[in-house]
Amino acid sequence: MFESLGNRLQGVFDGLQRRGKLTEADVDAAMREVRLALLEADVNFKVVKQFVKRVRERAVGVEVMQTITPGQQVVKIVHEELINTLGEPGRLELGLQNPTIIMLVGLQGSGKTTTAAKLALHLRKKGSRPYLVAADVYRPAAIDQLQALGRQLDIPVYDEGVNGRPPTICANGVAKARESGATVVLLDTAGRLNIDDMMMDEIKAIKAATDPIEVILVADAMTGQEAVRVATDFNNAVGLTGLIMTKVDGDARGGAAISMREVTGVPIKYLGTGEKLDGLELFHPDRMASRILGMGDVLTLIEQASEQLDEEETQRAGERLMSGKFDLEDFLQQMQQIKKLGPLGKVLGMLPGMGQMMNDVDLSGAEGELKRVEAIIYSMTPKERRNPRLLKASRKRRIAAGSGTSVQEVNQLLRQFREMQTMMKQLKSSGAGRRGALSNLLGGKF
Repeated sequence: MFESLGNRLQGVFDGLQRRGKLTEADVDAAMREVRLALLEADVNFKVVKQFVKRVRERAVGVEVMQTITPGQQVVKIVHEELINTLGEPGRLELGLQNPTIIMLVGLQGSGKTTTAAKLALHLRKKGSRPYLVAADVYRPAAIDQLQALGRQLDIPVYDEGVNGRPPTICANGVAKARESGATVVLLDTAGRLNIDDMMMDEIKAIKAATDPIEVILVADAMTGQEAVRVATDFNNAVGLTGLIMTKVDGDARGGAAISMREVTGVPIKYLGTGEKLDGLELFHPDRMASRILGMGDVLTLIEQASEQLDEEETQRAGERLMSGKFDLEDFLQQMQQIKKLGPLGKVLGMLPGMGQMMNDVDLSGAEGELKRVEAIIYSMTPKERRNPRLLKASRKRRIAAGSGTSVQEVNQLLRQFREMQTMMKQLKSSGAGRRGALSNLLGGKF
């Protein structure tokens, strides 16, 4: 979401850090670039003005000018002010009601229904017993969509069809959830293409009928400058307690998130990524600020790895790798484990310093290389994967035909794999690093 903004800001600060002593003119020039970068990212102009003012006041003071590394101090200030602008980490208020009632509001197309299911799954993983209520009686197939998602996740969904009144549906749904022993109720309310009085009156009535402890605006990260008006209107109408930004893995420029948070004072609680129902992550302002400035986000990467990867399988594969018994079946399983973390670009972007380097790397080529290797291994029998020495000419022709590659490419993979096995045996005794072996196996992409 913040890729273009991050690249612009990193370019500005790289120039500052190459200088020795900074003058006030140097800071002003850098602040002009920061202002342009934020405006191009669709950050509201009032938010940009206040942000730049705060940074400049600190950057031209003793805090920077009398330090040995003034350029690094400016980056530190921007990092701190970004965290302040993005706000405190938002956490759901759970356990203060029985059941806890969470009302989701937003414009049509923002992803409320999918987000309701994602949040229900997330809360169930944390030990809650979620219950969904389908109150969007206007959008075609909205109720069917939520029912289908509920069946997929094995989470109950309450609805009264398209003829009921949404406030009544929500009140009845809460009562039914309480009877069933649910601990959290998620109300999927209706949206419109634009804010209108009918929608606002309806969500006010739903709030009055159910008394939710959380009223969360589900907002499309690609909203742009319109984000401020949308957030302000909803906040004035029903008093928001949090924001969930959706489609953050798209080509959104990030301004909506910064603007909504700063103008409303309401915390961002979650980020929605992708279409998969596990694509919801807690929002951490400090980690997001670090990612924007190219400092990486190793903590989030570790958390995702611990959730997505099979620890026992990863440990077993590591032991086999270092023992020299690692075969193509092990390698295929490890590739599948890594893919669970998401697109390669996203994973690399969480590593410190990789943001700028990724601009010079053809990640689409690397992704294609992984798919090619995967296709070749899939075209082998389990016996051939465990013992590549069986692969003679006729078998290689069959594998090449089955994977849509050439015999030369099959030979290249086998040769690189043998080299990796040899290197692993050598490294076991020498204790050297392992990066080169993986790079060779992926065709030298890294």
